[in-house]
Amino acid sequence: MFTTRPTLQGTFGMASSTHWLASQTAMSVLEDGGNAYDAAVAAGFVLHVVEPHLNGPAGEVPIILAPADGPVQVLCGQGGAPAGASVEHYTSLGLELVPGTGPLAAAVPGAFDAWMTLLRDHGTLSLERVLGYAIGYAEHGHPAVERVGETVETVRELFETEWTTSAALYLPGGRSPAPGALLKNPSLAATWQRLLAESAAAGPGREQRIEAARRIWREGFIADALLAASARPTMDTSGERHTGTLTGDDLAGWEAAYEEPATYDWNGWTVCKAGAWSQGPSMLQQLALLPDGLTAADVEFADSDTDSGHTGFADPAFVHRLIEGTKLAMADREAWYGDADGASVVPVEALLSAGYNDERRALIGDSASVALRPGSPGGLAPRMAAHATAVAEGREAFLAAGAAAGAGEPTVARDGATKGDTCHIDVVDRWGNMVSATPSGGWLHSNPVVPELGFPLGTRLQMTWLEPGLPNSLTPGRRPRTTLTPSLALRDGQPVLAFGTPGGDQQDQWQTHFFLAAALRPYVRGGLDLQGAVDAPNWHTDSFPGSFYPRAMRPGSVTIESRAGGAVTEGLRRRGHDVESGPAWSEGRLCAVARDPETGVLSAAANPRGMQGYAVGR
Repeated sequence: MFTTRPTLQGTFGMASSTHWLASQTAMSVLEDGGNAYDAAVAAGFVLHVVEPHLNGPAGEVPIILAPADGPVQVLCGQGGAPAGASVEHYTSLGLELVPGTGPLAAAVPGAFDAWMTLLRDHGTLSLERVLGYAIGYAEHGHPAVERVGETVETVRELFETEWTTSAALYLPGGRSPAPGALLKNPSLAATWQRLLAESAAAGPGREQRIEAARRIWREGFIADALLAASARPTMDTSGERHTGTLTGDDLAGWEAAYEEPATYDWNGWTVCKAGAWSQGPSMLQQLALLPDGLTAADVEFADSDTDSGHTGFADPAFVHRLIEGTKLAMADREAWYGDADGASVVPVEALLSAGYNDERRALIGDSASVALRPGSPGGLAPRMAAHATAVAEGREAFLAAGAAAGAGEPTVARDGATKGDTCHIDVVDRWGNMVSATPSGGWLHSNPVVPELGFPLGTRLQMTWLEPGLPNSLTPGRRPRTTLTPSLALRDGQPVLAFGTPGGDQQDQWQTHFFLAAALRPYVRGGLDLQGAVDAPNWHTDSFPGSFYPRAMRPGSVTIESRAGGAVTEGLRRRGHDVESGPAWSEGRLCAVARDPETGVLSAAANPRGMQGYAVGR
């Protein structure tokens, strides 16, 4: 079978990420004696530099880690809503949705503290060594990828007229970064250099310095600059200038925390995700909705009828079932997921129960559904946001004007959007430590660049609803329900596979398809065919309200890569799906690493789409 690249195999270490410089940074750390967690942190800070259109230090990052000598854990790097971020405050400003940009959309920044916590608790190297790679790329420059300049051009007018601090960094001399041109961020380099200098005063101990860095972020010069940025009136997607609600107490009082993962057992695998404050359990629900006892013999993999030679799911009936299962899982996401307290509000166990999914599976018929159909786990009545219900019933003007807007992440500009993604990194080391992380938010077009720091605030609060009483209502202290959703899978209790993708609402769709392809596809050289699963033609549906402003929806839609072939495409259309044939390489941004616990053989693969992701290892 032809793939774009080989599935890498080795025994020393493997890394896969959405940018080759981050992947090679991770590998360099492993070569320097660091472990998977040192490598992931160093790569994460490099991603802030080389993919500024996709993430930043004031964004967020959920992390799933499987230490060689301990249980799987989720490290939550998703900050909550500031104390002043209430439904009452936002609606008093005349808002019906949280803006897609600007300081009102900013949650308490979470990424930096999560990376520091991971380094402190599981890493081995010093803060200086880990941050050195990012400082070097920020100070001396790195060749800009195409999407940086393309993204800047989508917000050129906004930068030039309103967000002038962003224009100073990303439009010097009126020119956006050209592909391959050296892009520098001296302010960011200076921020990390000052952080290192101030944290060194805490003493010689490694953990002492990391703790000092965390305090400086929350209470020192970085906190002061972030608070000033939040208080500055800023033009956002509402067309008005607003100030944010972030305070010193919000910054000082929040820190990353560990949690047990949500899990689901399927076909001998245990799949681990973050809890229902993310969309992670929706992947588990999609697996639970599959027919019982599914094996490789039930799923046909065959060459597409194009000239690509790549393989994918060849049975349109099976693809139809996957799409309809996605719609049911995402309808439950809208009705039940969030950071609300109490199992009666977010009943994850009931949502994954066999009886509930038997009932839900029976709703999948031979034809495509266009309705949004949340279930009633444990007999509880679902409750949807009024806006989501209106969108689902077609009563919103977005059907004519904004159906494509907000269909990905991140959202930008005053009244429009640009499609984008986020970032991802997976690492496994020779000791068997494994980590999967999806950093995002704090994009260059989320908020104006804080000139003293070289990066902006994030916008994750746009995922909350301005309607009280919902699991995902905007509530002080609560985390917005994020789309960020790394994955880790075990067999017989042993960590085997770490994977993830950018893509907003598509993340747990593409990951489900990848996981099924990897789990059901024949082995290559005795191991999982990771690259074949990454390369397989992919698809997604937007048949549910999007998580990003303006919360659009396309009922019955399926966007599928043209490489999937006419038989699958036409088979879906005959079943009533509104099929859009997308470019041949447009769906999915998967990264993955794996470890065979019996042999210790490591493997890795990365997405060829966009000519940016890369896997390395030996």
